[in-house]
Amino acid sequence: MSFVDGLRCRECGRSYPAEALHVCEFCFGPLEVAYDYEAIAAAVTRESVAAGPPTIWRYAALLPAQAEGAVDLGAGCTPLVRADRLAAELGLGELWIKNDTMNPTGSFKDRVTSVALTKARELGFKVAACASTGNLANAVAAHAARAGMRSFVFIPSDLEQQKVITTAVYGTTLVAIDGTYDEVNRLCAELTSDHPSWAFVNVNVRTYYAEGSKTLAFEVAEQLGWRAPDHVVVPIASGSQLTKIHKGFQELHRVGLLDEPPATRVSGAQAAGCAPVATAFAEGHDFVRPVRPDTIAKSLAIGNPADGPYALDVVRATGGAVGAVSDTEIVEGIRLLARTEGIFAETAGGVTIATLARLAGDGVVRRDERVVAFVTGNGLKTLDAVAGVVGPTATIKPTLEAFAAAVDTEGPSA
Repeated sequence: MSFVDGLRCRECGRSYPAEALHVCEFCFGPLEVAYDYEAIAAAVTRESVAAGPPTIWRYAALLPAQAEGAVDLGAGCTPLVRADRLAAELGLGELWIKNDTMNPTGSFKDRVTSVALTKARELGFKVAACASTGNLANAVAAHAARAGMRSFVFIPSDLEQQKVITTAVYGTTLVAIDGTYDEVNRLCAELTSDHPSWAFVNVNVRTYYAEGSKTLAFEVAEQLGWRAPDHVVVPIASGSQLTKIHKGFQELHRVGLLDEPPATRVSGAQAAGCAPVATAFAEGHDFVRPVRPDTIAKSLAIGNPADGPYALDVVRATGGAVGAVSDTEIVEGIRLLARTEGIFAETAGGVTIATLARLAGDGVVRRDERVVAFVTGNGLKTLDAVAGVVGPTATIKPTLEAFAAAVDTEGPSA
């Protein structure tokens, strides 16, 4: 059963039918899905959620597509890991890692893609397409293969080879563009007009696609015993994930799944080489000035983030902050998470952990808070980032004497 009332402009409030629309024709503001929250509250309980599938579709009532016949590879219900060793290193108290490296194609993009292509099929689309910095390319190619849809995926030509291979393997039509992600995305917007029968998940069905990120908030709250955390740290690319996580906590209270109104502080994380939102936050601006990305965190390398201003609004309204960290700090963040909690994150995860460390050091993230950091992609996707700084402890002859001479067995553990 669908509880979608239609679409509504985030800026002027005009209403639209629940079709393949993403921009208001009056003010050009972004459209959002509008729900009948009273009906959802009457139909959904914590028990009904628990009885649902171990995927994002257990929250179907709060999603814009039907669970029946969903394009589903099993995204969601990823671990929420109590990170005591990392917390001790950072001087924090209760710290959790939302480990979305465990999704089917190794990133949170499986969530948004499952929702987008399910809705696309409901709307009659038979071809899937996207512009991607890598993780979405993986997810769209895989989900389209699962659904029996033809797919066209557009990426910057300098993308990590691991992400290129793990997209092409699904048989998609993969087109590499000599340009930045923002230029790739601009081309896809133009192609949407030329190919109106294609579902570009982050263009003409973006309104629905973005809703999949709310499931991160839904799962965290459920995994914490139906409580909202005090503070979350979220990586920022387009800014959509951050705004939707905030929306997700609010919706849970609105439909009665959270007893208390959430007072979650929301902080954002960016790479210094592509930090338009962090810069706007630091300078006190309510607009985001586009930049040309130059960072190893390619999955966050969106120089003109569509939801940047809305991310700023959420961060400021909740009392959070936005930090930016260098490529060196990103690599150290990857290694810190791996050696303390056994989680290998891609560069975006390194951005999150390094920013968490920065904000903890500055006192923005506090020891008395229940904190959740979102790690959104698997480290196997960005091996080049750490290849030059990790490797064998020693290379030895196959003898006990060689081992004893080369390896300190009495030193401290990791």
